[in-house]
Amino acid sequence: MEATKNGTDAKQAREWYALHTRARHEKAIAARLGEQATEVYLPLHRRRKKWRNGVHAEVDFPLLPCYLFAHVGAEDRARLLETKGVLGFAEQPTVTEEEIARLRAAATLKAVPHPQPDGGERVRIVSGPLVGTEGFLERTDGECRVVLAFTPMRRAIAVAVGEQEFEPARRAG
Repeated sequence: MEATKNGTDAKQAREWYALHTRARHEKAIAARLGEQATEVYLPLHRRRKKWRNGVHAEVDFPLLPCYLFAHVGAEDRARLLETKGVLGFAEQPTVTEEEIARLRAAATLKAVPHPQPDGGERVRIVSGPLVGTEGFLERTDGECRVVLAFTPMRRAIAVAVGEQEFEPARRAG
């Protein structure tokens, strides 16, 4: 009974940590951590790339450059920092399950990296996998995109939405 209790406590104590990594090393670090039986999440987006030799290919790039997420207990934090290529933790190292779910949903919608939003109309997504998520509306070339900020990492992503998929966000207070 004691072993089961400790195993359960260890599972409950695990949290998602945002790891700051060396640039363009995210996939290798995710693979290294995976070999150590660490649960990792590296959100990717696919983009067409032209190589110097003229070859075009579809390549997966990190959705949040220089960051990936590890689901570990507090006792494993030091081990994460010892992993080659990991520079440290985000400003707030822990990430909520809701933020990870939001990233997973955004990745399925072909989200793309975006500069940090500099204001604009605040909207709430009312349908689809990101329902309830708030962000800033951006209209370009007849297309609507909602920019979602991930403040602890100082990163943002943009997701294309239809006119009927969002509404103005209500202000608190």
